[in-house]
Amino acid sequence: MPLDEDKYPAETGRRRFVKGVVGSAALSSVGVGGAAAVDATTDAAGEGGGTTPFVAVENTAGPAPRGMPIIPIEINGGEISGLWPDYDENAGAALASDFGGSGIDYSSQWFQYCGIQSTEAVYPQSERNNTFLNDTGTFSWQGEYDSGEPITVDMFEDYQDWGNGIGDSGVGKPASAVWRTNSEGKNGAPVQIIRSVEVEKMANGEGEYANLPGNVQSFVSEATDQGFIAWLNKCTHFCCVPGFKTQEGSANFGGANAIYCQCHQSVYDPFSPVQSTFVALPRPPKTE
Repeated sequence: MPLDEDKYPAETGRRRFVKGVVGSAALSSVGVGGAAAVDATTDAAGEGGGTTPFVAVENTAGPAPRGMPIIPIEINGGEISGLWPDYDENAGAALASDFGGSGIDYSSQWFQYCGIQSTEAVYPQSERNNTFLNDTGTFSWQGEYDSGEPITVDMFEDYQDWGNGIGDSGVGKPASAVWRTNSEGKNGAPVQIIRSVEVEKMANGEGEYANLPGNVQSFVSEATDQGFIAWLNKCTHFCCVPGFKTQEGSANFGGANAIYCQCHQSVYDPFSPVQSTFVALPRPPKTE
């Protein structure tokens, strides 16, 4: 299929089905996660969930009902990890209240949508590997490194000039990764990372970013480091896996320098953090 074509053209009837299903989900701001998500929403014994404020990379076009949640990062010894808060028994979630003095609570519930809520990766008390591990399937440069090895700062030394022929060069260098994996480096959540001068400006509140709401700017300043930003890479429309500079046809939908989802042309701006609210899906009860 050409990269600039709709995966579900109107004449197939498939689009009508998708719109019907997604429309009902969008009304409650809930992503669709297949059978697992349906089970979770109908099971009275589900854990966590409910109305959840979060900070996202903004959805700027297409049918997605909201942005994708940002993952605060930390860098230790050059390795880049996603921060996972301590478990809060009262909240029933992993929770960092007033994250970085921003007034925003960072919670594991941010990631409870699109079936992710049914995985071990987001169980708040699970002991998992928080290091971002290399996923070689998206960007050719990542094939120079072993699959599953830690993502490190020195992999992005050319971030100010990097380009792959999609959109403008120098906007940022992306990587695909898995996060919160088990001891074998498997069963993690899909993540994308960018290192960009724009992220550095956001963190410092420079130029146009001086107009960010104070709490969002404070959050971004704490959640990014050395120009790196990360997010859970699950489209909030129909749970596809979008990408920053992964599709040549993204230029036809205003997404050449943004995160673009080919399935239904949703576009997200990684340089526009916003605070939003959605209904996090309950986690199925954990069985020992």
